Amino acid sequence: MSEFRLYFRYVGMEMRGQMQYKGWWVQILTVLFTLMVDPIEVLLLFDRFGSVGEWTVSRVMLMYGMAVFCFGLSESLVGRGFDYFPNIIRSGEFDRILLRPRSLFVQTAGARFHLHRFSRVSGGAVIIWLALRAQEMAVAPANVCMLLFGLIGGFLMYTGVFMLTAAPAFFTVEGVQFTYIFTNGSYQVAKVPPMYLPDWLRRTFLYIVPMFAFCYLPAGAACGWGVSRLAGWMALPAGALFCAVAYGVWLACARHYSSTGS
Repeated sequence: MSEFRLYFRYVGMEMRGQMQYKGWWVQILTVLFTLMVDPIEVLLLFDRFGSVGEWTVSRVMLMYGMAVFCFGLSESLVGRGFDYFPNIIRSGEFDRILLRPRSLFVQTAGARFHLHRFSRVSGGAVIIWLALRAQEMAVAPANVCMLLFGLIGGFLMYTGVFMLTAAPAFFTVEGVQFTYIFTNGSYQVAKVPPMYLPDWLRRTFLYIVPMFAFCYLPAGAACGWGVSRLAGWMALPAGALFCAVAYGVWLACARHYSSTGS
């Protein structure tokens, strides 16, 4: 419990520092505007050409909304510290983190917090709500729990992705740029129905970076898209397993860290 209190103390300090700037709320509006504009091309395509087989615009928007929500939640609560991890390494800040008798994960996650990133969470929630209304999903406890478990699994999956993308900085002292396709660019894949993606790309985001496991399988099972109920419940264990493996990799890399000055 003390680690949770420490994390929220970090977050509180970051929030108070950011709100000292009078224009902090402009950043929130900017992210919201970007989120609103981002799916316009998909809406225009469906408006012009209609549904693609059984795939309607509400199906695609539900997947996209779940991906944006999970990415935004992970980025807001945990991801910024790992996203800035190469800077933490280069500045020598991680050396100070190692000297403190507290969790390396908590200290790294709380090192950066951007309030305006929560705009993705709220925007994703609105997209999910609108898409579910259009899908007319049966409001049954099992369906609601399946979607909630999917969102939790997505949060854990993206948390693992942020840790994996930060791990190379222990050896390179720089961010590895191509890894960002699995963070900031990954939720863009949710705009395309999985069966219309190339096989290698669909398998990558289903088995290696299991994004479709939390935004397609639960939504498909709850809304009746022909996905089995068992597959719909796999999002949470898949996300938890991915996060646990990523955490182990990040800690293993941390054990080989030899200080910035070495």
